[in-house]
Amino acid sequence: MHSAPALAALALSACVTHGDAAPHRGSPPAAEATPVGLGQAVSVGDLALTPLAVIEDSRCPINARCVWAGRIIVRTQVDGPAWHETRDLQLGEPQQVRGHRLALVSAEPGRMAGAETPPATYRFVFESGAD
Repeated sequence: MHSAPALAALALSACVTHGDAAPHRGSPPAAEATPVGLGQAVSVGDLALTPLAVIEDSRCPINARCVWAGRIIVRTQVDGPAWHETRDLQLGEPQQVRGHRLALVSAEPGRMAGAETPPATYRFVFESGAD
């Protein structure tokens, strides 16, 4: 059983912020449902989504037992026809953006207790649907 101070330290260490990654301008976006890394664009419907930074990754490590599943939030640039904006998308929590339903549907790799995930190893899958 874990002590209260150890659990508090684990909970605080679960919030990780990584610096912004510059989007790769000029390269074509990856095809829909293709996992992409930070700074890589992916076509989702008539939009291009580019994950810029992991704002929070407090998901329960895959090698631990947790009382809370945690969450991952990814700052994402959304480019539409003649507009763009930035949104923080949470895994499994769709958002409405200018007539589109956007969702972060996958984030890999899973966290490991005692190890930080290098930003370059993250891969994300997004989905979009009409409002």
